Amino acid sequence: MRLSLFKILLTLFIPALLITSCATKSFTAAERQLIATGKKNDLFRVLSIANKQDSIILRKRSRDLKQIKDNKDLVQLLARMKVTMDAEDGIGIAAPQVGINRNIFLFTRIDEPEQKVQVAINPRITTHSDSLVCFERDGCLSIPDIRGNSKRYAWIEVSYYDENGTLIKERFSGHKRPDNFTNIIFQHEYDHINGILFIDKLCE
Repeated sequence: MRLSLFKILLTLFIPALLITSCATKSFTAAERQLIATGKKNDLFRVLSIANKQDSIILRKRSRDLKQIKDNKDLVQLLARMKVTMDAEDGIGIAAPQVGINRNIFLFTRIDEPEQKVQVAINPRITTHSDSLVCFERDGCLSIPDIRGNSKRYAWIEVSYYDENGTLIKERFSGHKRPDNFTNIIFQHEYDHINGILFIDKLCE
């Protein structure tokens, strides 16, 4: 009798544990709800530092996303981030800027001829230069109509996952417009997922 009861409890417990475990790997219910407020070609509202509630989200450190493959919510999020970035004439956008505090951003590969938009999930700056450069006329979709010169690393080595879950490792350098500042774009978006804005790094 005791053994049968144990088997019943085990049968009920294990599936529940698995469901809970899987749920924590992806987006929260609130995040999924926000992502689902529009279709893939619908724009997100870009959060603004001038809005108190928006500012709380923009200043919050984001979390990694464990489930990358077979994640329909991620596909939807990335598609909407891309159309939002394009509509705003941006060259990068981070998930916190659309209300999702996850370590996800898009950045334009200015260093490549086709200048494709690259997805970066759970990115890391693994090492960087000791020296800093002053990047001129930095700007941000969340701080409209304001420009400033920001302090950045001269070069960085990074790792991140793309939308297919492939680990990518690269080295970026350069800080000159118009076509040699992918390094700066990556750092700018990386700051976003850590709650940092370019106005926090202005050159003296």
